[in-house]
Amino acid sequence: MAAVDFRDNLLGISWVDSGWVPILNPGNVLDYFSERSNPFYDRTCNNEVVKMQRLTLEHLNQMVGVEYILLHAQEPILYIIRKQQRQSPTQVIPLADYYIIVGVVYQAPDLGTVISSRALSAVHGIQSAFDEAMSYCRYHPSKGYWWHFKDQEEREKAKPKSKKKEEASSLFQRQRVDTLLLDLRSKFPPTFYQPKPGEKPIPVEVKKEPEPPAEAAKQDEREPATKSSAPAPPSKPPPEKRARLQ
Repeated sequence: MAAVDFRDNLLGISWVDSGWVPILNPGNVLDYFSERSNPFYDRTCNNEVVKMQRLTLEHLNQMVGVEYILLHAQEPILYIIRKQQRQSPTQVIPLADYYIIVGVVYQAPDLGTVISSRALSAVHGIQSAFDEAMSYCRYHPSKGYWWHFKDQEEREKAKPKSKKKEEASSLFQRQRVDTLLLDLRSKFPPTFYQPKPGEKPIPVEVKKEPEPPAEAAKQDEREPATKSSAPAPPSKPPPEKRARLQ
């Protein structure tokens, strides 16, 4: 297997001659491309033979070998030049394409190079992602596997410490309030109760004690008054002491 010479790969370089840039046009772009300092130009091509013999470019169709032609022109900034192998006046094999943008010459990559570059970029990105993921993986025989991210500690440090919630009341206050609520409930019982959540409340029947008749109430009021107005019996004096006979 022959060794690959990376100097043959011209995809990573460019060439420009600033003296030609203001005057470039479809008529002289091939002359600009055939400058001796241009690394993309092959000196053994048929264009050099035509130039030395002072012939027109139409004679290229009658020759066999490598030649350069102007494939596309979009004045004043874009020109595309093709390198091809001519085998007959009607049969050619494209070898490479070059595009000139604002006087700068580049070699257009072929399809195989584009696919290889995209695949290499994708594989590199995937490999970098796997390497970074493995750097966050931790293992301990007692704990097993877990993830430890670099910014996890920073986020925990930056997170404000939550204060302990203070109780709204003490145990004494809660018990006292419960006692008061039970007292109020006994004095003012509910008039409705709900058997189950969502059901309609049912009124509570409160049994009222029968009130005593008005005459009995008046008589009861008179009796304590008469009793209080009656004179109290006179109190008896204490008995006299008698002398003891000896």
